[in-house]
Amino acid sequence: MNKKLAAAVSGGAVLMLVLSGCGGDDGDEKANGWAKKVCDQWSPELKKIETANADIKRVATESSKPDEVKTTDSAAFQQISDAYKSMASALSSAGEPPVKDGKATAEAAATGFNTSSKGYADLKTKMDALDPADQGKFAAGLKEVAGGIDEASKGAVEARARLKTGGLDKALNSQKGCQVSAPSPTK
Repeated sequence: MNKKLAAAVSGGAVLMLVLSGCGGDDGDEKANGWAKKVCDQWSPELKKIETANADIKRVATESSKPDEVKTTDSAAFQQISDAYKSMASALSSAGEPPVKDGKATAEAAATGFNTSSKGYADLKTKMDALDPADQGKFAAGLKEVAGGIDEASKGAVEARARLKTGGLDKALNSQKGCQVSAPSPTK
């Protein structure tokens, strides 16, 4: 059953490795300067998300005991929640981006990351409430948690879309701190 959770994470949270790409052109120096401030703060957070997703996949094997699955997934959800909260904070502390409607763009993206942070905190709460001693109920609960990953990820997806439509994606993609290698989703 935890394989479904791992597959959902691969298709959901891994997509949240916000901005992967191969850099852009030199672009506007002001936008690049703003993006550097953001990406320098995002880099460790993106790595935390990658690590959390790898941990979830690791325990998604049949040999993992329900206790280990519960503990690992709970910690991973907390790690992802904290990372998104930090990413929202980084957007807020970087100041207004030098693009049209920059303040509104950054605020909307920060709101999206905060929404995903709360979503993953809620998943952690649900995971913590599962009883690994009752394997039938645990499996059913795990399925419900896996089903909530897409919903928890929506805010970050919207944040990324907002940054892109706000014209900040090229500047962010050109920063080393925002370039991550997202694994291919597994089904």
